[in-house]
Amino acid sequence: MSENVHKGHRERLKTEIVSKKRLSEIQNDKLLEMLLFYGIPQKDTAWIARELLTRFGSLSGVIDADIEELCAVKGMTRNAASLIKLIRPVARNYILSKYKTDDLLKNLTDIGEYMMVQFSLVDTECCAMLCLNRLGKVLSFEIIGEGDVDSVGISPRTVLEKVLKTEATAVVLAHNHPGGIAIPSELDVIITTEIIGALKAVSINLIDHIIIADDDYVSMAQSERFKYLFE
Repeated sequence: MSENVHKGHRERLKTEIVSKKRLSEIQNDKLLEMLLFYGIPQKDTAWIARELLTRFGSLSGVIDADIEELCAVKGMTRNAASLIKLIRPVARNYILSKYKTDDLLKNLTDIGEYMMVQFSLVDTECCAMLCLNRLGKVLSFEIIGEGDVDSVGISPRTVLEKVLKTEATAVVLAHNHPGGIAIPSELDVIITTEIIGALKAVSINLIDHIIIADDDYVSMAQSERFKYLFE
């Protein structure tokens, strides 16, 4: 009898969520409860979803938690925890798949959004380089070092060696400040200036240096303070 009650509840919740016209109308506890259906069979997952949200503070906190931390919550199973850990890579690959091979990044806003997606699963500090042809087609995206721009030792020579392996006419640098703020430092300006000069010597343009912090970014080429570097 109890199992039939839960089964009926699950079907009702599935119908409720699928029928929503706007995803923003679905509450986080309901989303998490339904997700847990597929990792915790024949049990009430509503209270487990609420416990997860309480323990980790938010839906993003649940998704970012380590698998062992998730498994430590009463009622959780390793299958359910593994399913939760799939959310970020699936979401990232879904968004990246929208950038088809032949799609062009036509302006700095397109480039900034592309970089935000690329860094969406990066939890540690790293530097990356995007190479484009004259039409704005992506030729390559590569993490060229881990750590901040100082400790990773990004140099004009490093960038040149990698760029010259492509047919790029334009390059974009990016690095992130996990948990920090997206404000360029004095060192960012120095390194950017040096790399602009090195690339110009071989007729390649550095068109932007993007600093990313969680869900925010600053384009130095669009910033009133720093855009003179790229003019």
